[in-house]
Amino acid sequence: MGPEVFDSRDIGQTEEFLSKAYAKMRIGSDVKNPRTRISRQVMGPVSIDRLHLQYAMSYDVNPLGKVCLCSVETGTIAQQVAGQPDDVFGPGDTVLFAPHDLPYAGEIRRSRYDIIMFDPALLQQVAGTLPGRRAEPVRLVGHRPVSHAAGRHLRRTLAYLRDGVMADPELAAEPLVVSTAGQLLAATVLTTLPTNAGAAAIPGGAGPEALRRATAFIDDHADLSIGLDEIATAARVTPRALQYAFRRHLGTTPLGYLRQARLARAHAELKTGDPATTTVTAVAARWGFFHPGRFAQLYRAAFGCAPGDTLHASAGPRRD
Repeated sequence: MGPEVFDSRDIGQTEEFLSKAYAKMRIGSDVKNPRTRISRQVMGPVSIDRLHLQYAMSYDVNPLGKVCLCSVETGTIAQQVAGQPDDVFGPGDTVLFAPHDLPYAGEIRRSRYDIIMFDPALLQQVAGTLPGRRAEPVRLVGHRPVSHAAGRHLRRTLAYLRDGVMADPELAAEPLVVSTAGQLLAATVLTTLPTNAGAAAIPGGAGPEALRRATAFIDDHADLSIGLDEIATAARVTPRALQYAFRRHLGTTPLGYLRQARLARAHAELKTGDPATTTVTAVAARWGFFHPGRFAQLYRAAFGCAPGDTLHASAGPRRD
């Protein structure tokens, strides 16, 4: 069976279709006769919709009862979930659009995007296979992937399910494929989005996967203002457990690892900088080192020379 296609310029028909496909909602438009096109594929407990809205659609939606992911191709989506900070999603973003048990509202601004939904029971089933997992409900505790790499992995999985599995009617009709695809999606969500499953699966401390998530998060966000709490959230463990894991396996602390990552970025920038336009002070400040003397001390300990030596060496030998 091919995808169900909805194409209408009637705002009332669109609201009715969306209310049946998702949950009871109210929508509005900034133009007359707004065109909405939706291609909907359903396979067992998983549905993937490709939507194209050629207008700005406001929405106010009841809880979905399902895990809802969103992958944006064009346009922007301003999202408001009850009790959570507002956010704006744009091209390239793949996020948890809304928790299954909370209402949400916002505005979709002339966007082409995918909506992926599945039964939250799949998360419970897959999380239950984790070694040491305690019998407690698994919850998604953040809406953005824990790192850029995690986001890419989530997007690739969704594209594979949409284009490689659900687009093939014969394959999508196989019960084993349906079951496995749902488990793959749930497992991918558990490993790419912040949840309480990772921390609970490692009694008394953080394991290798948590450490990997933490270092990947630091490497991806070294240019941002992040601290121990943000790193621990991305790793899905407590700050104390993360501190212990870094000391035990890496011989440093999470913030020590962050400092080394920033020093490495500063070193790379100084190596390629132009002494005529680049200053050590500006590079240091850009990577979070606001005390020149302290930066020089840390830099020499890491690279065996002063930061100014690296910068001027990039210019090459002088020509008379």
